[in-house]
Amino acid sequence: MTGPLRRLAGLLRREEGAVTVEFVLIFPVMMVFLLSSFESGLLLTRKVMLERALDITVRGLRLGQFEDPDHDVLKQAICGQATYVPDCMTSIALELAPISTVGDWALPEAAAQCVDRDAEVQELKALNAGGPNDIMLMRVCALLDPWFPTVGLGKAMEEASPNGFRLMTQSAFVNEPRAN
Repeated sequence: MTGPLRRLAGLLRREEGAVTVEFVLIFPVMMVFLLSSFESGLLLTRKVMLERALDITVRGLRLGQFEDPDHDVLKQAICGQATYVPDCMTSIALELAPISTVGDWALPEAAAQCVDRDAEVQELKALNAGGPNDIMLMRVCALLDPWFPTVGLGKAMEEASPNGFRLMTQSAFVNEPRAN
């Protein structure tokens, strides 16, 4: 019986696998950190590109480049610029509404409308283009899936919003008076 115990004691004294133990302990933590960093960078890139696309579209609205704009026209304009938003035409929803300048300066409801993936037909809010000199608020909500939904930040995003992560941006502008 002493033979097997001596061999076991000899195996426990060996140091050949010490680096492997450290690797096994550190590697998962480093991978979670790496994948979460990638997810965060991708999310911020999508946010910046969505904001840029909205700013370019709002500039076009201010300058009168859109004749009687509707949802499809504005969505195409935004999606043409938002290069890192996957499946843009079906994953974004937009609102355009005037801000009341009389009395309380009431803003539209707090949360921007987002795409409802469970509905077959999307309910669109009517675009209110306002009149000359009206202060307008345009909001865009993109519903996105995390790139790595089972690890780190992606897992937290998936748990917080299993139907998709909401990425929202908004821009305000004043309608220019137009000469008829």
